[in-house]
Amino acid sequence: QVQLVESGGGLVQAGDSLRLSCAVSGRTFSRCAMGWFRQAPGKEREIVAAISGSGSRTYYVEAVKGRFTISRDNAKNTVYLQMNSLNPEDTAIYYCATDRTYVSSTYLPTRKEYDYWGPGTQVTVSS
Repeated sequence: QVQLVESGGGLVQAGDSLRLSCAVSGRTFSRCAMGWFRQAPGKEREIVAAISGSGSRTYYVEAVKGRFTISRDNAKNTVYLQMNSLNPEDTAIYYCATDRTYVSSTYLPTRKEYDYWGPGTQVTVSS
């Protein structure tokens, strides 16, 4: 059974940093492309960043480029999201997710290919 558990969320002030972690079990982690998503109140869930199984390819939504960094430690079965220069627009529940089917070590899934999700962690940025 695939399980994902996020941690590291919290309440911070604008300009602060947070690092989210997502621990994965039940799969060979190096074969998992990983994504971080977020959902703000009243808005649809959106992808924030993604990383391939090997870590060689990454993707960022425009709004977080230069501020957020996705990384992974395959020895620890964990993916991270380092978030710097946070602003109130980053307030949301953050979810990590992975795909069901291994394609290649450099593959980045489409939105609909993310099948397994964590319960989410709240990030609140005050102004």
